[in-house]
Amino acid sequence: MRVTVLLSFIVCSLFGFSQKQQQPKLVVGIVVDQMRYDYLTRFWDKYGEGGFKKLVNQGFNCKNANYNYMPTYTGPGHASIYTGTTPENHGIISNTWYDKVANADTYCAGDSKVSTVGTTTHNGEMSPKKMLGTTITDELKLATNNRGKVIGISIKDRGAVLPAGHQADAAYWYDGGNEGKWISSTFYMKELPEWLQKVNQENSSDKYLNQKWETLLPISEYVESIADDNSYEGLFVGESAPVFPHDLPALRMSNNNYNLIKSTPYGNTILKELAIAAIKGEKLGEDEFVDFLAVSFSSPDYIGHKYGPMSVEIEDTYLRLDKELEEMLNYLQDNFEKEDVLIFLTADHGAVNVPQYLMDNNVPAGYFDLNNFKVELNAFLNKEYGSDSLVANVSNYQVFLNHDYINKKKLDVITVENAIAQFGRSKEGVAKAVTATDLRAAVFTSGSIASAQRGYHQVRSGDVLFVLESGWIPAGYLTGTTHGSPYSYDTHVPLLWYGAGVNTGESDEFVVIPDIAATLSALLQIQAPSACTGTPILKVIR
Repeated sequence: MRVTVLLSFIVCSLFGFSQKQQQPKLVVGIVVDQMRYDYLTRFWDKYGEGGFKKLVNQGFNCKNANYNYMPTYTGPGHASIYTGTTPENHGIISNTWYDKVANADTYCAGDSKVSTVGTTTHNGEMSPKKMLGTTITDELKLATNNRGKVIGISIKDRGAVLPAGHQADAAYWYDGGNEGKWISSTFYMKELPEWLQKVNQENSSDKYLNQKWETLLPISEYVESIADDNSYEGLFVGESAPVFPHDLPALRMSNNNYNLIKSTPYGNTILKELAIAAIKGEKLGEDEFVDFLAVSFSSPDYIGHKYGPMSVEIEDTYLRLDKELEEMLNYLQDNFEKEDVLIFLTADHGAVNVPQYLMDNNVPAGYFDLNNFKVELNAFLNKEYGSDSLVANVSNYQVFLNHDYINKKKLDVITVENAIAQFGRSKEGVAKAVTATDLRAAVFTSGSIASAQRGYHQVRSGDVLFVLESGWIPAGYLTGTTHGSPYSYDTHVPLLWYGAGVNTGESDEFVVIPDIAATLSALLQIQAPSACTGTPILKVIR
């Protein structure tokens, strides 16, 4: 017996095997929509000790976490975090993309075969069916033989549906307009659980929409932001200037009623309340099987699009979000041992500073007129090939060719691709253009073309891909900002770990978003997602 044990110990030591470690009872995955990494450092001195700082000081901070593909949008971001791979494998190439088979746009979480649960609107017709491969949440369901619960929650449907995966017990998102309710779809259930019906009946949205959005601190202290009244920020309908206080009761009905809360910090508040209610109502973490709650805070994205990264509104949003996180962490601390809960926090993308603000400060930036580009491209193709019917669609920095027409005219697809790429590179604001043929023929390992390749799905993506210059975004955002590029302002995001099995410390080593799912699989000791291309971040693991 002693010899057998000794041999077993030697083999385990040599090959790195060990006895199965105790698993956490609950995993809480937190995604902050449109959180640049510098929001963690820029507002650091104003954060309290119990939110972001607690995760950093008592957990592990991956300071150089990056998206390694483009386009950096919400749908692809959430899918990449949870599948552990990039759009070339999971297939979520954008929020909405052109479906070459249906000859129509398709939404990343849309599913016309399911129905809304919780309201009579069509906003619940959602499922994860367009996402290919498994998620880490799917693998948890498989590992526990469906005995561990998985729930996704977010203001946005895609922020709840994609992280929860294909086998989730539930996903819940917010139906605004005149509803103001948390809803789901028949993909998950026939009716909302009693605890959620009670949350909807209480409807705390009314409480927050019936008060003004004032700054948390005296506005003179927001020195990390530009002046409150400036020309770079958008307006709510009914406002004459983008300044505090924002009179939500007066603005509510002219801004689609409950939809207004999405573009305020109180969207984060009601989601935090839902997270705690879900833990209580579903008894998450109360048995021997690991449960998973995927939480995605969407309101920072709505606010960032309207006001931009240098606004007082964004700073105030993050100071308030810090307090929401503190309340969540306090609840978990009061109800679980630290080793019973595993938490990670990251973002689905960042955002560029408002291009006009950059230009006014002598930083290269600009606005790319996509509509004008389409007109000029068709004129060019008409001159070269005698037809303006060669292009089926232009969207998401991609040109989709009309292959049936090209074949009918007996034109060479590769020649047409190269002609369009050369035309695109001649336009101001375009940094690079690459054809689908080139992306299929070679493997790019670095730079923006490599990012484009990782975002390219051979079945779903277009025939020519463009990369705009740094600081450039599509025209139409004369105020506020957007995202989608392969540049650091869109790709560099926070990645914080805390709790069960996690080291205390920090690292400046370059890691990529697919590493999150790989690290979770190592911490939970379960199979990695089926198409996972990430690797475990060893410094995180205790």
